[in-house]
Amino acid sequence: MNRINQLFETQKKGILSVYFTAGYPNLADTAPIIQSLQKAGVKMIEIGIPFSDPMADGPVIQTSSTKALKNGMSLKFLFEQLKDIRKDIQIPLLLMGYLNPIMQFGFERFCQHCVATGIDGMVIPDLPFADYIADYKPIADRYDLKIILLITPETSEERIREIDAHTDGFIYMVSSAATTGTQQHFDEQKQAYFRRINAMNLRNPRLVGFGISNKETYNAALNNSSGAIIGSKFIQLLDNEPTTTQAVSRLLRSLEE
Repeated sequence: MNRINQLFETQKKGILSVYFTAGYPNLADTAPIIQSLQKAGVKMIEIGIPFSDPMADGPVIQTSSTKALKNGMSLKFLFEQLKDIRKDIQIPLLLMGYLNPIMQFGFERFCQHCVATGIDGMVIPDLPFADYIADYKPIADRYDLKIILLITPETSEERIREIDAHTDGFIYMVSSAATTGTQQHFDEQKQAYFRRINAMNLRNPRLVGFGISNKETYNAALNNSSGAIIGSKFIQLLDNEPTTTQAVSRLLRSLEE
């Protein structure tokens, strides 16, 4: 069974998934960050593929992407970094990236490399649903890789039902229609969105992402889904804290204080 499915079968609530950009702050940081996050008890990790035009990302992740590319990170080099990662890592790993670099790499070749390195799934924010159904899902299914699709407050109920029917793993529930970034709280409009999705009784579990940065937003996510995805906050800490281990520790403290 895919490790993503195993996680959600064994843990229904309280899942923390953390995103970071591969090759940031330094080119060789990818494996040490993954190891530190698992050691701290993080349940799933999203490894960002840096891209020159990350349209769904806010300034923090955009800056990290630019720096990672300048550091020399590429999809080919990322797979090189990940080739032995499963010697130490048991938790689910996903790659998150935009369609352009994945298409340039070749999608089936991308899937083959994911399997070879122990990647369990992928998030491709700009993958159109129709293309996912027609061209990408059949290939990913062949390799038992989960393509995680996103919903936002603007996604229609009909489309949410379609996504729920044709995906497996979990649904990435974006907290707002804005780009990624940190927020201090979720207003009533966002809370109403969470309640509306809860009332749909979807087949797939959900994780809430975008804007989670403190105890209040983290708890709001946990109360309305199986867990939370944190990205920008962690990348800020990687930049500000002296070591990866200290950045991870500071992140976990920020969710409790």
